[in-house]
Amino acid sequence: MPEYPNSVVKTLLNHKSIRSYIEKEPSDDIVETVVRAGQQAPFVSQMYSVLLTRKGDLPFDAPLLFTICVDIHKLETVMNARDWEVKTNDLSLLLFGIEDASLMAENMVIAGESMGLGSCFLGMAPYYADKIIDDYDLPEKIFPLVQLAMGYPEEDKPTRPRYPLDFVLFEDEYPEFDADQIKPAIDKMDEGYMSQDYYEENDAKIPLQGDEKDEYTYENYGWTEHISRKWGQWYENPEDILKQFRKCGFNICPDKED
Repeated sequence: MPEYPNSVVKTLLNHKSIRSYIEKEPSDDIVETVVRAGQQAPFVSQMYSVLLTRKGDLPFDAPLLFTICVDIHKLETVMNARDWEVKTNDLSLLLFGIEDASLMAENMVIAGESMGLGSCFLGMAPYYADKIIDDYDLPEKIFPLVQLAMGYPEEDKPTRPRYPLDFVLFEDEYPEFDADQIKPAIDKMDEGYMSQDYYEENDAKIPLQGDEKDEYTYENYGWTEHISRKWGQWYENPEDILKQFRKCGFNICPDKED
């Protein structure tokens, strides 16, 4: 068993996404503690809000679904109470708001895990922001950034691999990568995921677009092939996400109209 300097580091280094939950529902006190811990993250201007639902068919049958939002509407109400108006451009507001909301979401994950909960980030929320607007009757200037399924784990999966530290931490100067760094990084990620049968277990192989024959099976389909297919085939045109921004009242291309 590895040794950890303290329980906080142990919680961080043992993080894993949970996709199966028992039926037990966390108490209101636990929920409030998770969110309160999220609030204590570093922030630019607290440009966030958290939506919660316990109803309906939630992802992975989790008892809780949080939606962490960039919330400029709330900032506007505070500023208006001080007789100020927001003049900052929407892109800058979104960038700083994303910082706020991301740090809050991560604190919520850590707090939940420290109390025996598990969670799974759902990163596609920005691409169906219009549906979330309808579900929660959101005013303009609120952008759903990420969703978080949470509950008590029914599974105990191993942690997922990460890049070697020398492929992440660069002191004083960013390196020019060579084969001695790239290949070990690729091998660590691919072998780690394939040894856990991660993509086969989740039936998660991304199909190739077009007529190209797929030479990969779950025997040799690893993380770097998966991530290459994702970012080598998806979202070439930013219009889909720009449209969602506009539905939330953010116009980051002022000359663009629906």
